[in-house]
Amino acid sequence: MKLEKMKNNLILGTALISMLFSCTTDDTSDINITDNSTTNNNSGGETPNPETIFLSGTYTQDLILDANNTYKINGSLIMASGTTLEIPAGMTIKALASGANVYVAISQGAKIIANGTVNSPIVFTSDASTPSAGDWGGLIILGKAPINSVAGNATSTSEIASLPYGGTDASDDSGIVRYVRVEYSGGAADGQSENNGFSFYGVGNGTVVEYIQAFEGKDDGVEFFGGTVNASYVSVINAQDDSIDWTEGYTGTITNAYIKHGVNHDKGIEADGYNTDFSNATGYYSKPTITNLTIIGQGSTTGNEAIRLRAGTQGIFNNVLINGFEEAFDLDGDAGDNPTGAGVISGDLYVSNITFTDVTLKMKNDTGETFTESDFISGEGNGTGTDYASWGATWTVK
Repeated sequence: MKLEKMKNNLILGTALISMLFSCTTDDTSDINITDNSTTNNNSGGETPNPETIFLSGTYTQDLILDANNTYKINGSLIMASGTTLEIPAGMTIKALASGANVYVAISQGAKIIANGTVNSPIVFTSDASTPSAGDWGGLIILGKAPINSVAGNATSTSEIASLPYGGTDASDDSGIVRYVRVEYSGGAADGQSENNGFSFYGVGNGTVVEYIQAFEGKDDGVEFFGGTVNASYVSVINAQDDSIDWTEGYTGTITNAYIKHGVNHDKGIEADGYNTDFSNATGYYSKPTITNLTIIGQGSTTGNEAIRLRAGTQGIFNNVLINGFEEAFDLDGDAGDNPTGAGVISGDLYVSNITFTDVTLKMKNDTGETFTESDFISGEGNGTGTDYASWGATWTVK
């Protein structure tokens, strides 16, 4: 008998016993695995029918998924601290298309090992016969890396699942997310917030994040809430809100990113130096490095922005291609708590080697500071963006 089957039987038995002695529930559900499968045992050398296993609840032990089984997420699946969620390459995990409270969360101190390959990516998607954006939640990872909304060893609380994140360990390791695609995300949770495709809350740079795609999401594609995690080979297609978003002092790197807008969209990148709904408790601002970036819009006559930089964010952009926007960069801020313009003047916010195609306005300055376009942008015409046709082949969808 496989280890996973033994674990599931033990968990199911425990859950049934618990139900006999409890008539109430709280906001965080207990382990809940529903097995509706039939296993045929035979001696004829045939492979038994695979099991369909429903996953939700809070797991306090490792969850190692079996490639021979089919899994469906039918609620909030939360991996508690000290546990590991392991997903084999090539697996597709469907989520109940309820639109609400269906997501996967990897808590502080837990890990996800989702190690797909170019020919066998891991896919999280909707179970709807005709899927659409917002069918289910998304993938949430929470770590112990620094965020600027709290100081020292204090933690903040995620807007989805109300889980702690943040800390002092810049090299915190939350596992591996490689060749992973999240489709049709953005369903509401907790009655108010919409999920992103990928949410990285205070995730450290010991975590491997590369070759990820957010496809047809109702909210943001990929969002970084502080932390230091480095993300490479990032594809966001048809996000209905911002494609890439950062806030709360994010200081990692984003290398080789491809963004393509659908008809419904907001910004290609929305960047905040801190969470303006709270405060900048530590006094530093987001400052990621973005290298090899392509953003494809709907055309310069459609009245949209490729990148909005605000709330004091800093950042280094190199080798950028922006196509089809009314505005390429919109810089917002002031001379007080939101010193976006001061970052340009100090050299902490700039763009080098960029090409604009079908762009009406290259830079809009709403920061309250005085600087020129050449103070912010250099090497115009030298940007080639990312080679998405090469690294995005095979495992992504259009």
